[in-house]
Amino acid sequence: MFDLPDDEILSLSKEHVFWTWSAQAKVNPIPVKRAKGVYFWDVDDKRYLDFNSMTMCVNIGHGDERVIEAMVEQARALPYTAPGMTNKVRALASKLVAEVSPGGQLTKVLFTLGGADANENAIKLARGYTGRYKILARYRSYHGASAGAMAATGDPRRVAWEPMLMPGVVHFLDPYRYRSTFHRTNPDISEAEFTRDYLNHLEEIIQYEGPETIAALLIESVTGTNGILIPPDGYMQGVRALCDKYGIVMIADEVMSGFGRTGKWFAVDNWNVVPDIMTMAKGLTSAYAPLGAVAMKPQIAAHFDEIAYKSGLTYTSHPISLAAAIANINVMKQDHLIEHAAAMGPVLKRMLTDLGEDHPSVGDVRSIGLFGIIELVKDRKTKEPMAPWNGSSPEMAAFKKYCFDHGLYLDIHWHTALIIPPLIITEEQLKEGFDVLDEALKITDKVVKP
Repeated sequence: MFDLPDDEILSLSKEHVFWTWSAQAKVNPIPVKRAKGVYFWDVDDKRYLDFNSMTMCVNIGHGDERVIEAMVEQARALPYTAPGMTNKVRALASKLVAEVSPGGQLTKVLFTLGGADANENAIKLARGYTGRYKILARYRSYHGASAGAMAATGDPRRVAWEPMLMPGVVHFLDPYRYRSTFHRTNPDISEAEFTRDYLNHLEEIIQYEGPETIAALLIESVTGTNGILIPPDGYMQGVRALCDKYGIVMIADEVMSGFGRTGKWFAVDNWNVVPDIMTMAKGLTSAYAPLGAVAMKPQIAAHFDEIAYKSGLTYTSHPISLAAAIANINVMKQDHLIEHAAAMGPVLKRMLTDLGEDHPSVGDVRSIGLFGIIELVKDRKTKEPMAPWNGSSPEMAAFKKYCFDHGLYLDIHWHTALIIPPLIITEEQLKEGFDVLDEALKITDKVVKP
């Protein structure tokens, strides 16, 4: 199809591509040739088991012909229409997203290009709807790399671009049980008390900031790259109650946790919570085409019935991306992938627990559905991380290299290893990956303090 020998892909890419999230002189990308199911192959035909769904997004797996054919048919029929127009796929895609939204209550849908601009638009909608300007977000969060989404982000990726980011964001602490700031001297506190303390912390922040100034509270329903932090029982319900109490718009960022990742259509469904606005991307098309979305309650959309919503994108509701979304959602339904992810959840949890019991460098493991993490430490008593905050270490680099060398592709974030495979993965394929992890952890075990 394209006239370029496989052995020139890497050299040509290094010559001309400007790489994101990278020091340009240090990049060494995998030159990928093809992908199918839960695997992909490089130009040397080395096979990798994809334990990260590429970028936590290929939920239905690679190379599903049903989605590909839907995109091809749409490209032939109508590849593009202007944002002010509509068409069959725009009507159907918005209906499908509304139907699978929590409780079917988020009935208005704005399509964007990805997760960052979905969060940007969610913030604009909340500010316009409330007339307020502050946004509350958590420190262990990532909401995207554009100026507004990066301002809402709490992790160090934000700090690199300050102060030239969107103003008006206030951050608060996450309910992170393993490293709870509030409970270092009382780690055995009950879950109910743990939840209460973090909700009290949030309400205190709201009161200090002045609830009349706060437009929205933006949170990842399950924190993604910053730790797979699963809300304790009652936390999400408590956040919903606080938003109701103070008239704050609740925005659930489901960019990573949505579309089956946690064993439900959306992570908030695990706690029967309906946000006012929900953002999504990644699993919306399983990355077969770029697309994001903002789903909202009708009263928020109604605020703009007579007032123009002054924002937009040239490629909003791109027909080819919407065709991919429709086909992707239908594949999830037809193949019962939400149910499969839920059934595989206990399998993943058991395998993670077994690793923790066998390897002293495993400080903690967490998972919900097919959304898991291994937290590596040098000392279980002190919980000293295997790599420093916002950094790496020789041990983590060696751990990652072993996995890649042995055909296991996964994301390493500081001192953690993320386990986020396609939702089609089988128990046998999970075990295949965990067999590699079992050997790789022997590297980090060597530096654990007795």
